Amino acid sequence: MAHEHHHEHHHEHHHEEGGAKERIIKIAAASLLLIAAVIIEKHTQWATWQYLLLFLVPYLVVGWDTLKEAAEALVHGEAMDENFLMSIATLGALAIGFLPQAQSQFPEAVFVMLFFQVGELFEGIAEGRSRRSISHLMDIRPDSAQVERGGALETVRPEEVAIGEVIVIRPGEKVPLDGVVLEGNSSLDTVALTGESVPREVAPEGEILSGCVNLTGVLRVRTTKAAGESTAARILELVEHAAENKSRSESFITRFARIYTPIVVGLAVVLALVPSLITGAWATWIYRALMFLVVSCPCALVISVPLTFFGGIGGASRKGILFKGASFMDLLAKVRTVVFDKTGTLTEGVFAVTAVHPSELDERELLHLAAHVERHSTHPIAVALRQAYPDEQDDCSVSEIRETAGQGLTALVNGKSVAVGNGKLMDAVGADWHPCSTHSGTTIHVAVDGVYAGHIVISDRVKADAAEAVAALRRVGVTRTVMLTGDTENIAAQVAAQTGVDAFHAGLLPQDKVARVEEMLPDGTLAFVGDGINDAPVLSRADLGIAMGGLGSDAAIEAADIVVMDDKPSKVALAVRLARRTLRIARENMWLAIGIKLLVLVLAAFGVATMGLAVFADVGVTVLAVLNAMRALR
Repeated sequence: MAHEHHHEHHHEHHHEEGGAKERIIKIAAASLLLIAAVIIEKHTQWATWQYLLLFLVPYLVVGWDTLKEAAEALVHGEAMDENFLMSIATLGALAIGFLPQAQSQFPEAVFVMLFFQVGELFEGIAEGRSRRSISHLMDIRPDSAQVERGGALETVRPEEVAIGEVIVIRPGEKVPLDGVVLEGNSSLDTVALTGESVPREVAPEGEILSGCVNLTGVLRVRTTKAAGESTAARILELVEHAAENKSRSESFITRFARIYTPIVVGLAVVLALVPSLITGAWATWIYRALMFLVVSCPCALVISVPLTFFGGIGGASRKGILFKGASFMDLLAKVRTVVFDKTGTLTEGVFAVTAVHPSELDERELLHLAAHVERHSTHPIAVALRQAYPDEQDDCSVSEIRETAGQGLTALVNGKSVAVGNGKLMDAVGADWHPCSTHSGTTIHVAVDGVYAGHIVISDRVKADAAEAVAALRRVGVTRTVMLTGDTENIAAQVAAQTGVDAFHAGLLPQDKVARVEEMLPDGTLAFVGDGINDAPVLSRADLGIAMGGLGSDAAIEAADIVVMDDKPSKVALAVRLARRTLRIARENMWLAIGIKLLVLVLAAFGVATMGLAVFADVGVTVLAVLNAMRALR
């Protein structure tokens, strides 16, 4: 498996960063050698085989990789792709020179190969640029763990921590390994792992999972699993499996060549054999068959289509959409189903006050009290309360702030005892509380001197352009939009209603998401949009993975095929539009090139067209096609 996998990858990425420089050098060297060879040919009288050797030098410099890939593909039984088409046409041009009545076509053979490589070069540069922008986006900080050893703290890589050692995790740090909390209370941001927007509280004896972010308190944790067994590592393993099941998408040119090459080669063989058997004039018909092969080689296509995608990928990246390859642009144009993750994709993934329901005071007063009691806490809920009530400067005296772990805070505000927390805290102070009946989210209750004063609901806000994003996808012809989430059913239902998605599934673990997506895969091309570690397996399993790059986790960006830099879900519809436009231009070029080809081929088959006309037609069409390709940039 590993070998096959490697072979596929080699095929996908044979034009990466280093490849572009190497390719430019080859093209430049071959061009100079070709010019030199043409000059020598003009001024000398050598034998044909000597000229062949002369032109073989630039031909092999620029074409060796293509010939090698064509041979490899044949050996693997992956019949006729664009490399094979180029190889057969150029070898045909080299062979013509040895036929009795023919003038040599050596320069043409080299020229055609050069063209092909220039086209590939452009596509490689565009993909390389996209990849560079993506690596800038990715968070490069290495994960490390602080271990207590010999009474001091050592910073080591998570892999170096043994099971049962004690690690210390400060606020703001990623949890490096799974374990059990020995001391400390904190809240954990589990968005990246589970997609739940509500922070989880941990206390001594509680379990803690790698990949979460520690938000508020310092924790001492005894590790229970090695790095390779940790939750984050298991999710990344899921990613590997998902990637193996994914069908590799082929580029536009390859798909075209798969159909075109066998037809052309078949016709050339027929043209060489049938008339020769009837007339016996083998040389004439073999010459015509070889001419046919050379003429049928679609130069205009092999340079203009990569150029079109170069323009398309470049234009999209200026709009903040990064494609990791041209074949993904091709796929995106055909998308039928778009599946969204909820947290961080359709919603902002951060807390905000969404409702204030006082039962005693007015709304402002209720918020004011809650914000004051929480004024020094770093908990996400406290932050949300303070943001909702920003003017802290008023003359309130707040004293005796007490925290009850897992329940909330009490404090004296202007001499009144104010309790802010969950139902348990209300029971403790003897307040008669009731749950919120209208809004779903985290409910914070407030009591003043033991009397219930009302509650504040805090939840994850839907992104401003989420509903518009779903509507825009419908307009570009996407037939189904679905939302998957690890969150609870009622929160999911509320977000689904606000965004207008066709369907939703709640309470899912990472592997459940993969299963749900697999159920939907047969209904046409499926794109999944997500941003967390827990989305990474689905991103690599879907036909197309689209990651939100701004807040997204490294794993998600790594697993995706397309990255949206600024976290706006509405960019997905824009990406589809850009992809369709690029593909339309590529198709125009295809028809233009093939139409003029066919005309010249018919003339060549009747012996009317000369090689010169064929080459002229080819160059002419190429110039037109390249100009058309430039439209994709805009």
